[in-house]
Amino acid sequence: MHPKIATGERPEQDQSHSINFSIGDLAQEFGITTRTIRYYEQQGLLDPERHGIQRLYQRRDKIRLKLILRGKRLGFSLVEIAEMIAMYDAESGEIGQLHYFLERIDDRKQRLIQQSHDIEQTLAALSRIEQGCREQLAVLEQHSRD
Repeated sequence: MHPKIATGERPEQDQSHSINFSIGDLAQEFGITTRTIRYYEQQGLLDPERHGIQRLYQRRDKIRLKLILRGKRLGFSLVEIAEMIAMYDAESGEIGQLHYFLERIDDRKQRLIQQSHDIEQTLAALSRIEQGCREQLAVLEQHSRD
């Protein structure tokens, strides 16, 4: 999936490298720390230009960061996110990326459905135990009054 399409932005002609962002700009815009951005860079997910010690992020990096954060919110691992981003550059391009993304979505949905089922069972068990405790407490309190 084209990174701009995935984020809801429209691809623009010849403007993708005209705007630079500092690490602080991106951190503030996305509400994350500069350390987080540097971590994503260390993981190979972002590749800013360097001018001396200053990092300059392009529009492409900003879009990738948006994809990374969206992927994290959806519960994908950084490895899965990196694979999805890399699919765009692969020979299969956007079609391959979309197929891969749909598979990951299906996997994630299945895990969430299972977790939801597990949570429902746990809540039901806790409710039964709670009810038993309340009944036993009522009996004990009644006996202590007698």
